Amino acid sequence: MVSIVENSVLTYKNFINGEWTESSANKVTGSINPANKNEIVGYVQSSSQEDVDAAVAAAKQAKKAWRKLSGAARADYLYKAANIMEERLSDIAETMTKEMGKTFAEAKGETARGIAILRYYAGEGMRKIGDVIPSTDSEALMFTTRVPLGVVGVISPWNFPVAIPIWKMAPALIYGNTVVLKPAQETAVTAAKVIECFAEAGIPAGVVNLVTGQGSVIGQRIIEHPDINGITFTGSNTVGKMVGQGALARGAKYQLEMGGKNPVIIANDADLDLAVEGTISGGLRSTGQKCTATSRVFVQTDVYDEFKEKLLEKVSALKVGCGMQGETWMGPCASENQLNTVLSYIQKGKEEGATLLYGGERPAENGTENGFFVQPTVFENVTNDMIIAREEIFGPVLALIKVDTLEEALEQSNDTEFGLSASIYTKNISNMFSFINEMEAGLVRVNAETAGVELQAPFGGMKQSSSHSREQGQAAIEFFTSIKTVFVKA
Repeated sequence: MVSIVENSVLTYKNFINGEWTESSANKVTGSINPANKNEIVGYVQSSSQEDVDAAVAAAKQAKKAWRKLSGAARADYLYKAANIMEERLSDIAETMTKEMGKTFAEAKGETARGIAILRYYAGEGMRKIGDVIPSTDSEALMFTTRVPLGVVGVISPWNFPVAIPIWKMAPALIYGNTVVLKPAQETAVTAAKVIECFAEAGIPAGVVNLVTGQGSVIGQRIIEHPDINGITFTGSNTVGKMVGQGALARGAKYQLEMGGKNPVIIANDADLDLAVEGTISGGLRSTGQKCTATSRVFVQTDVYDEFKEKLLEKVSALKVGCGMQGETWMGPCASENQLNTVLSYIQKGKEEGATLLYGGERPAENGTENGFFVQPTVFENVTNDMIIAREEIFGPVLALIKVDTLEEALEQSNDTEFGLSASIYTKNISNMFSFINEMEAGLVRVNAETAGVELQAPFGGMKQSSSHSREQGQAAIEFFTSIKTVFVKA
């Protein structure tokens, strides 16, 4: 899979048609450790459209034989890949931490989740894929079955470099599709280590392919390629809309999971210690770089001051640093560009008149000077029309918004173009049901943080947060297959 370059840093290749291959462009890009910009984690291929074409051709060639395998036979490969990944959990997690920045504990948890997803979808290989339907003809049999799309292009982001590619690839594969994966270039080394598990599991040549490179080149070719039958994408709204428009123009199926501006509501009767814990975990873990991260915090007036005091006490105690250090609670932003984006939003918040309560600066601790670190940040006196309350920041920034009533909190929570996740902290069952019924989000949680997604449950957003399809759980079959109705008469 790799070769040694002069400075002993490994170079990772593309995986096409069962072989690790160098790009036809003959270019590589260094993947930088965001905790130390002077450290290169590895070199990855900066590929060309020709590399995508080769991967798609391999996937197209392999799809007939892969589709003909039984679900149980396809499941065996997923089980084997999961077992190999389990053996390499610590190595993959360490690579993720060094390449993306999240803490080692979070990275291990994500890798374990990827393993669980593989095993979950391996189990799907033995579940039903259709129904018998009564026919008006008493001498006929009518039923439905499901057939794979064919070749699926997977475009995945850098914030969950193991879980997201796997929760897209695993259902695609178990339902009989072949895959071309384009990971985010920032976490392509981690992606290569994931794909290595499939390769060593003996998955047939062409069934899984990896091509690394810039989105403007590799992603664009996946969007345009006539032999890619479906595209599943997670990333920004701007790019997602381009994916959708491009796929629609040529009649390919597409699935988009995009941004969020996720609210948490703290009701007057909330357990404030639990609410503070959930707000911090939901908003600041992974440095706020989750599409489901808490961003807007609506707090009822009667408990606002007490909640704020408890929140600031906890936030000020958080340890910022390299994710490989055991005492670190929050790592760096994933890249210099992301750091600059977060800092620009913090500046906008100040300019709009929000009050900065904590953070908002680069940390001064030893060991952070060469990384893309920012302090966890809390604003108050935020109004719902401010930029920091409307646009996705994708960083560790919380905006406190005081409200008098639950109705006001719900109205303002829904006043956004996004609708991915939301949560409420309350002990009142009436409050719970009002929130569940009125909140315009694909994932709603009661007395739990916004950033919690379970692999066996459908996941996706409303409004501008998704293309209105769902990922994960048994709902995944809806995207990765088409229904075929069969009528048989002797």
